[in-house]
Amino acid sequence: MIDKTVKNVQEACDGIEDGMTIMLGGFGLCGIPENSIAELVKKEVKDLTCISNNAGVDNFGLGLLLQKKQIKKMISSYVGENAEFERQLLSGELEVELIPQGTLATRCMAAGYGMPAIYTPAGVGTEIGEGKEVRNFKGKDYLLEYAFDADFAIVKAWKGDKAGNLIFRSTARNFNPVMAMAGKITIAEVEELVEIGELNPDEIHTPGIYVHRIFQGEHYEKRIEQRTVRPKN
Repeated sequence: MIDKTVKNVQEACDGIEDGMTIMLGGFGLCGIPENSIAELVKKEVKDLTCISNNAGVDNFGLGLLLQKKQIKKMISSYVGENAEFERQLLSGELEVELIPQGTLATRCMAAGYGMPAIYTPAGVGTEIGEGKEVRNFKGKDYLLEYAFDADFAIVKAWKGDKAGNLIFRSTARNFNPVMAMAGKITIAEVEELVEIGELNPDEIHTPGIYVHRIFQGEHYEKRIEQRTVRPKN
């Protein structure tokens, strides 16, 4: 197996340039590639098209890129926790493509499988379906949706080995596995990086064949998007 380890996040994000399309794993703030997002802010790349389930919050996650106006277009499913996102959308500063969550996941998966497109019933007869090809299968209409074409996919895993095999923990096993398959170049940041052969093959969620660069991240905050606690008696 090939060792795909890079020294640090700077080396991992090398080659990401203005105007590129990037997938970023995570669900809310769970399982997001915190180190890589911070590096994109530091690199000051701009005019990015970001494919992510949601857009972070105002001071964390993709919200940091939005604050710096580094994102030109967001392709997302849920964007309700970010006031700056709302402001940029309403002012016309940000292009937005809202996609049903299942369609978002399946378009990622299609890209990973090498499929050019999928058919889905989600969005038929709504604004989402305007201008798109519709085909009828067994009496039911389906929209043609194209697989994503991303320059980079950036994911975050709990544990990985130097060959790029990844294990995701609990809810962090959300959009990360399907996005890991889908980028022309996939970057994985992990909480724990181990030697090749140390992972149990039966526990691996993403095989290393999909991953091009891997590094061990640090200083994860793992914020909670909406903290809810039981009131004191």
